[in-house]
Amino acid sequence: MSKSLRQRLRAWVASSAYPWVSGGALTAFAAVELVVVPRHSAVIASDVLVSAAVLPWRRAHPATAVLSVVATLLSFAAGTDLYVAATVSALMGCYTLGRHRVAHPAILVGGGSVLSLVVNLWHIATWHPQTYRIDLFAEWFVLTVAILAAVSMGDAVRAREETQRERANAQARVIAMERRQAAESERAAIARELHDVVSHSVSVIAVQAESATYTTPDLSPQAREGFQQIAASARSSMAELRRLLGVLRTGPDDKAGTAPQPTLDALDELITQHRSVGGAVELRISGDRVELPTSCELSAYRIVQEGLTNVRRHAPGAHAVVEIDYASDRLAVRIADDGPGPPGVAHSGHGLVGMHERAALLGGKLTAGRGPQGGFLVEAELPW
Repeated sequence: MSKSLRQRLRAWVASSAYPWVSGGALTAFAAVELVVVPRHSAVIASDVLVSAAVLPWRRAHPATAVLSVVATLLSFAAGTDLYVAATVSALMGCYTLGRHRVAHPAILVGGGSVLSLVVNLWHIATWHPQTYRIDLFAEWFVLTVAILAAVSMGDAVRAREETQRERANAQARVIAMERRQAAESERAAIARELHDVVSHSVSVIAVQAESATYTTPDLSPQAREGFQQIAASARSSMAELRRLLGVLRTGPDDKAGTAPQPTLDALDELITQHRSVGGAVELRISGDRVELPTSCELSAYRIVQEGLTNVRRHAPGAHAVVEIDYASDRLAVRIADDGPGPPGVAHSGHGLVGMHERAALLGGKLTAGRGPQGGFLVEAELPW
């Protein structure tokens, strides 16, 4: 049987019309069988018809399936033959009782076995009075096995569907958790973008304001005080920014604007900004400039930006060297300075975390620490 045919059959069995169509068809078959096999009493005919006629309600009211089983056993007790329609009806009734867990399967099978034993004893008393050989209980054994099989099958289907529902619910919970984690990762990415962009700009403002008080000797006291206030405000803004970033990393569904997407073509402007605040930096580019994926370009730019920001923040006045190497399958980025070396706080800030995560996102690697000749060294390899 093809997969599509099985799927269509399962869909048909699961439909609301199935119990009515199958129950109605079995009732019609019972009526035809009673006409074809005329040797029966009115009690047997009534029981056979009732056993099939209650089945259309078996899904809406599963307990009614008990009537089908009882009617079948009564029809068998009243005669010596089990009608096909009554047998099928009883098996469907037992399956329904197990499928909908009307009672515990042990209770259902035990009750059916007791009723079967009563029917068997009635037959023995009627046809073999005062004779109780073991072979006379064969019909009780067969009926009990049939009831056990039908109830067990229904209970197995119920257990399988419950397992599937639990698996689907667990999968839905996993998907929801993954979505929450993706949202948290997105907020973390936004926080890193804000840190990279805003902290760079604010640090430039702070350094320029402080530098103006030393590079412009003819400033009036009021102007000098104004520059100092600007620098103090910038440093205060940086501290507040770090606190806000901590909230953004764990806060609920915050909305943020789209961060700029600079490329390595903007490195000259970045170098110019660093030099404009008194920083000494040298840019070295090796290899043939090729068009890289946007993610690689952005990550490389951000790594250089954060590296120069760290130089200004932790090694003001140090000489920095930025090296960009275009290889055939990777981009190497190196930022080194001759300052005092990596301070402890640099390893716990969002900046280095962002650089590491940017490199890892592209399947690359990044190392940061003290350079061979001292100072602070950041090296990244970004495959593309």
